[in-house]
Amino acid sequence: MNKILFTGGGSAGHVIPNLALMEEILSADMADVCYMGTNGIEKQLVSEWKVPYFQIECPKLIRGHGWGILKRNLKIPTQFLHAVKQATEGLKIYKPDVVFSKGGYVALPVIFAAKKLKIPCLTHESDFSVGLANRIIAGKCKHVFTSFPETASSVRHGKYSGAPIRRSILSASRAEAKRKFGIGFQEKTLLIFGGGSGSTAINEAIRKNIKTLTEKYVVLHVCGKNNVVDCNIKNYLQFEFISDMGAAYAAADMIVSRSGAGTVFEILALQKPTLFIPLEGQTRGDQKENAEYFLKKGLCHVLSQKDLERLPEEIEKTFADERLKECLKNSNVLIGNEIILREIHALLP
Repeated sequence: MNKILFTGGGSAGHVIPNLALMEEILSADMADVCYMGTNGIEKQLVSEWKVPYFQIECPKLIRGHGWGILKRNLKIPTQFLHAVKQATEGLKIYKPDVVFSKGGYVALPVIFAAKKLKIPCLTHESDFSVGLANRIIAGKCKHVFTSFPETASSVRHGKYSGAPIRRSILSASRAEAKRKFGIGFQEKTLLIFGGGSGSTAINEAIRKNIKTLTEKYVVLHVCGKNNVVDCNIKNYLQFEFISDMGAAYAAADMIVSRSGAGTVFEILALQKPTLFIPLEGQTRGDQKENAEYFLKKGLCHVLSQKDLERLPEEIEKTFADERLKECLKNSNVLIGNEIILREIHALLP
């Protein structure tokens, strides 16, 4: 049986698209699958799949200024060489026929090691602008698949594929989802989440206005680990984490979320009216770029985090925007599973 090794991590956005592809490969019995990553969120998410996992230690560039940050970043070259050595050992054990990367700092040593061992590599860039890791490894990969068509022309070996999306996201039943969460079928439902670990700013803004919101909507609030608070408010449902996001999406009439690329493409593929609140200041600005790209196409609303005091009225505007709903109905988000899997298959012996 052929073997495909996946890598990518540091955030859920660098892992979940890999899981979408792994699901299809395993269900079609196309190849055996294994994963290489750190002891981070990727290990946690992949553990549910019961596939071989090879753990490496990998340095991450710390953005910012100051002597402390500089000292830590100066250690990166030595740590990176060690990570490449670890990755090489893992690749020699697993002997994959193809390595597929989802980017992020975790992927760097794996692709460097795979290239040295002459194992063909592919990678995928979800965001509108290419991340640092994918810019570095682009020349070592046969293709850099992209979720946005414009991105393909901005990177070496770029190929527009669309975004990998889990089939469970696309196939969930609205009626079953409403029953699962105990929501009346006719009740308007607002789904709110702030990324894999939640968002303190969004959580606080929602709770500040929760009584007003729950007068009109059932609020499904995914608030992140240890962020559930004690309260007894009708129509307010809190969760640290929802493993079946397909059901959460299906139950929702409208969504409020961050704008990581994986989330954006899942929501738009489902044609759900959404108010995006980009994460700013902690990233290179990719979430803002993602949201503004689709705002210009009339496919979402966007609210800056500094303007969260306007959240209730912006939710109202998004719910009431009939033009937005019409644009979503006529949108055609390319789902990348088929294109990417075809290219993976072409590299198998």
